[in-house]
Amino acid sequence: MKVLFIAGDEFEDIELLYPFYRIIEEGFKPVIAGKERGGKIIGKHGYSVIADVSFSEVKVEDYLALVIPGGRGPEKIRTLPEVKEITRKFFELKKPVAAICHGPQILISAGVVKGRKMTSVSSIKDDVIAAGGEYVDAPVVEDENLISSRHPGDLPFFASSLIKMLKGKKM
Repeated sequence: MKVLFIAGDEFEDIELLYPFYRIIEEGFKPVIAGKERGGKIIGKHGYSVIADVSFSEVKVEDYLALVIPGGRGPEKIRTLPEVKEITRKFFELKKPVAAICHGPQILISAGVVKGRKMTSVSSIKDDVIAAGGEYVDAPVVEDENLISSRHPGDLPFFASSLIKMLKGKKM
């Protein structure tokens, strides 16, 4: 039961690491995707992770859910065709997608926001609305398969919603 994390340099360290370790505690296997397999991805505050797979190697069918941490990482990878395709495929298959902070920038670029209730960091609220999303200012917003949160202070709510959804969707 693998959960995919997509990350780019300058990701918000705690927004990747907190859910990463929480899902391990619950018996799921996190897998990090980056630009290149084995590549080092450096967080905004200096923590780093190694990509288990490249974006181009990802087979969405092999994963239970997608987690998109915030920080500046989403901005750096949001235009990559593979990242947009991965994201769209998770939505097409109605698999859980959890995005926090600036993570919804990837959802916007992938064209999956229209008609969805969600939240994000306040600085991209206008982008969510312009993409057709219904912005809700709350610690966590669940809309079908989509989970979203605003910032690191919301992580307990974000991780709790993610775990609840994962337990309901076991493969």
